[in-house]
This record gives sequence, structure tokens and C-alpha cells, in this order.
Amino acid sequence: MKLFEQICVGLLLLPAARLWSQVESTPTAPAPAAPVPAVVGPGSTSDQMLTPPPVSGQAFPTSTTSEERSNYLRGGLGFTSAYTDNAVGSLSAHPVSDVSYSVAPFITLDETTTRLHIVSTYAPGFTFYQRESALNETDQNASVNLQYRLSPHVTLTGRDGFQKSSNVFNQPDLAAAGAVSGSALAPNFSIIAPIADQLSNSGSVGITSQFAANSMVGASGTFTNLHYPNQAEVPGLFDSSSQAGSVFYATRAGKQHYFGVTYQYQRLLSYPTAGQNETQTQAVLLFYTLRASSAFSISAFGGPQYANSGPQFFEAGSVVSPASRSWNPAAGGSLNWQARRSSFALSCLHVISSGGGLIGAVRQDSANFSFRQQVSRTLSASVAGVYAQNDVLGATPLSSENGHTFSGTATVQQQFRQHVNLQLGYTRLHEDYSTVAVLAATPDTNREFVSISYQFSRALGR
Repeated sequence: MKLFEQICVGLLLLPAARLWSQVESTPTAPAPAAPVPAVVGPGSTSDQMLTPPPVSGQAFPTSTTSEERSNYLRGGLGFTSAYTDNAVGSLSAHPVSDVSYSVAPFITLDETTTRLHIVSTYAPGFTFYQRESALNETDQNASVNLQYRLSPHVTLTGRDGFQKSSNVFNQPDLAAAGAVSGSALAPNFSIIAPIADQLSNSGSVGITSQFAANSMVGASGTFTNLHYPNQAEVPGLFDSSSQAGSVFYATRAGKQHYFGVTYQYQRLLSYPTAGQNETQTQAVLLFYTLRASSAFSISAFGGPQYANSGPQFFEAGSVVSPASRSWNPAAGGSLNWQARRSSFALSCLHVISSGGGLIGAVRQDSANFSFRQQVSRTLSASVAGVYAQNDVLGATPLSSENGHTFSGTATVQQQFRQHVNLQLGYTRLHEDYSTVAVLAATPDTNREFVSISYQFSRALGR
């Protein structure tokens, strides 16, 4: 635990110290205060406060600044061929390899007005297996993100994402699948059943008000749902859901430093066959964000978190753990850097979170990151990864599902002409959960893939 914390702190502070010295060595002339215009989206040049990452609930961008754009309609069709050494999962005691072929159309609408910025994406998919034809599947992926300016100082945000799949790797953009958030209420999707039917849905809604030049308040609510339609495919994993709410106050000093406090509440549920496990948490967290420039921010938060768990039901002989109450430290940090040709995001968490498929709520230590580099105008590379240690609250020696997950994806993408892209990638997944049957027999998955896609982009209103 101490080593994990030292690694996270070191990764967060090293880039900050370097950038801080650059900021201090470049004096800037003070500028007169300007009124906040009613503009949202990338075109905004206002001096308004930005919601700090620990309470915003939004993921950091994975694109570079040279790739950012708004007011466009983008679509296309992708074809992917992949080789995996663990295609059958829990259906076999030994890994079984197979080759799959996927066809995935997609369409994205990004629109910005004086008050509204909305991004909507729909991406169905169809996958066929060379040998294990019983695994052939149809996927559904849909998401919407919006930001609406109710007034020059009041902003409403919302997001919702839905996925239906029997292969967690079949997502429209594997690099984006590793999206990093600096939020203390980030959902737990670290437990991965590679080949299993599942439905997942997560979303949030929030409102912020900048009631003074350097002060703002806000409130938000979030939810997640995870459902396995065929429980026989995932022995040891279970449906789960969560609901959470938070309020915060933030103040700004010197245009770069944000200080604040937030109260957060969570209701975490899982549904073993023997009953329902419920944990409620409450936390009061102090947070700090350094926004050294529009392209760099670093944040940290910490405080006490109280957990109230009802009787916990377990599968091993219907073991029941009595109700429990405990105080726990909660802490985390994040870093986001976005340049013309590069983007990097890192997040570390030590919190009580939903089980994400395990039998109950967990104490989680996690770190995830994403990096993207635009090598040239037509060549780019990206890498994303996550590590998570999940310890089930109230677990007994007979029922313990404690374990850890490590996954990483690396891709290289080459653009040909204007509309054709070729992508090569590799994914490595390792999960160590010795009492979760679906993961214990074949804990490792390696996947190599090649994808070719045709994409088009049309500017709106031109």
C-alpha cells in the first residue's frame, strides 16, 4: 500500500514540478477582468471558473489540441480481425484460441451553439468467430454528453453511456475505452469477463453556479448498472448497481489555484443468488487543483469516508457476514496534459467503490492512464492501462473474492489519403481472483488485432 501511494504521488508531482518552474520563469502582465460571455464549447474565451476534476465527473480528453474540433458530423465503417488466446473463457478449463471478424459502423454528431455543446455517438457492431460460431454476437454502443449554459454563470452537464456486448474488447475505440477521470466517484469497471453477455449503463447529471468572480458551488448525481443476462457464463460474478450524489464548494486564487470541499454519498448494491448486499458511504473530502494553463492541470483530494454495510450474503455455503460500520481514509489524485501533438492523463484512487461484478462493495486501490502521440500528420500512437486492487468489504476466508486486475492496450494508427485508416493493436489482460470461477481457470488474455476503417467528416452549418 505504501509503495503504491509513493508511485502515484511521484508520477503526479514530477511533471508538476517541471511545469511549475516554467510557469514561474515566464512573467505575465495582469489583464483586466472581463465579463463572462454566454458561450460554451471549444470556442469559449471567457475567464469563467472550470469545474475541478475531483468533482466534475467528466473524463479527460484523449485527443491532442490539433485534433480538437466542434460542429461536425462524422461517421464511417470499420472492419477488424483479431486473434485471442482466450476466446472461450469459463466454458473451458484451458485457454482456447480463435480468430474473430467484426464489422462496426458508427456515427457521431458534435454540435456547439451559444448555449449548448452536445456530442452524441451510436456504434452498433457485428462479430463472427472462425471456429466458435456459437459466440457470434451483435453489439450496441451509444453515448451522449452535453453541456448547457442556463445563464452566463450557471451550467448544466449530463452524460449517459450504454453498452451491450458479449466481448468486452469489441468497443468502437479501444484507446478511448481507457478514458481517465479525476473524479472521486469514478465507476468501477475493472472486473472483466472477456467473453460473456453483459449490459452496462452509466451516467451523471450536474449543475454548477459561479456566484462570484472566484467562487462556485455545484451538485451532481451519478448511477451505474451492470447486468449479466446469462449467469451461467460468469460463475462468481454478479449483477450490481450504484447511485451517488455530491455537493461541493470551490474557490479560486490567482486564476490557477482551486481549493474546495465536497460531501459525497453512495449506495452500492450487488445481487448474489442468496440475497442482496448493500453498502452506503458518506465522505467529506478537501480538494485542490492547479490549473497551470489551459493544457495542464493537477489535482488531489482526501478526507474521511464512512461505510455502513448491511448483512453480507456470500455464495460459499450461503455464508452471511454481519452488518458492519467503519471509518476509512479516501484519497486520490489526477494529472492531465494536452499539447498540440500529445495528450496524457493519469489518475490514482484509494476509495470504497462498487464491486463492479464482485459480490459486494470493495476497498479499491487503482491507477489508470492514457497517452496519445501524433507522430506525424497521418501517423499516431496510443497506450492506455489500468491496475486495480479490489478487496471486498466484510469478506470471510470462505468467501473472499479479493484480487487485482491489470490491463493495457497499445495501438498504432496510419491514415491513408483523407478517409482511410489502418490500426494495429495489442491488448494484455491479467486478473488474479482465485475464488471467482469465471476468472480463476483462465486469468490471462492476449489479443492482437488489425483494423481498417473508412471515415468521413462534414462540417455543420457551412
